[in-house]
Amino acid sequence: MVLDLKSVFADEGKEIIIDYSLDMSDTDYAGGYPLKTPVSVKGRVRSHAGTVELILDMNYTYTAPCDRCGTETVRDYGVSFERMLATSIEGEESDTIIAVPDMMLDVDELVFTEVFLSLPRKHLCSETCKGYCLGCGKNLNEGDCECGKTDTDPRLSKLKELLDN
Repeated sequence: MVLDLKSVFADEGKEIIIDYSLDMSDTDYAGGYPLKTPVSVKGRVRSHAGTVELILDMNYTYTAPCDRCGTETVRDYGVSFERMLATSIEGEESDTIIAVPDMMLDVDELVFTEVFLSLPRKHLCSETCKGYCLGCGKNLNEGDCECGKTDTDPRLSKLKELLDN
């Protein structure tokens, strides 16, 4: 979605409402495609007190295997984005101001960047996920395994002896 902002820059109090969905299902992340449903984008661009302000709220559903146990997990996330818009920026670049010299704003590009940067680095089915047994591969969230495999780090064997006493 590309917004023509000429009217917003020209008229004090002018507002453009943003409400649409962006399909990012073909976005590859960590070897998979976790954004199976469209990203919901809501916000506005408004002229107020001599400035032009962009406010966006983006909500998406992230679907991927748990990083510990491998169970397919679905979780909802949200990202908020607020910046000032200007036709030119003098001096150094700013993190709070976006330059729109032609008064055309590519909202899709902003949404894509912000959502991609907010994707979770570690995705767990729960904070208490126990993972899977390294011996038999059983999901330890479903119960203890019965393979009897107990890998103890040999450097910690003396501590284990103390605990056994």
